[in-house]
Amino acid sequence: MIAHVVGVIAEKFNGSVIVDVHGVGYEVSVATGDFDVVTLGEEVKFYTYHHIREQSQELFGFSSLAAKKLFEMLITVQGVGPKAALAILSLGEAETVRNAIANSDSTYITKASGVGKKTAERVVVDLSDKVGMPIVYRQTGGDVQVELPVNDEALEALMALGYNLNDATKALQSVPSDLPTAQRVTMALKG
Repeated sequence: MIAHVVGVIAEKFNGSVIVDVHGVGYEVSVATGDFDVVTLGEEVKFYTYHHIREQSQELFGFSSLAAKKLFEMLITVQGVGPKAALAILSLGEAETVRNAIANSDSTYITKASGVGKKTAERVVVDLSDKVGMPIVYRQTGGDVQVELPVNDEALEALMALGYNLNDATKALQSVPSDLPTAQRVTMALKG
């Protein structure tokens, strides 16, 4: 299994990039957001999912570990293959997609290319309790909203230590977000 690739962007085409790793080019399919951000000649690191089928092998790349973990959850849903999961992740940042699933927003998921209403509803039903708490909380009867940071390094650190997205989110729920990442992780681990 290829867990990640670090190299220079050699080419970009049709939602894929070729990452040159010491003279070996790896073709990596990426979400639209990652495709738009990278430039030719730039050094990048993509966490990868190595998809092996009878007739082919494909690499799917993600700029964050959280996006890779969400992708892996999405492909467990019946009817959602790697290309559909990548289309869902192309809707926005991984945290935005995760939040839509946590909030049971199947309408948002249907905006993905090739994802119909039934598949979107299945994604929400199967994953809403596995992706963690929503990051946007609305107080009934008012317009009060509280948002947590979208790129949470402490969340990614806990996931790298083996926590799933749901458990990592719960562990960080009571930890103040203004503390340094290392301190937040330590506090979350002590629970």
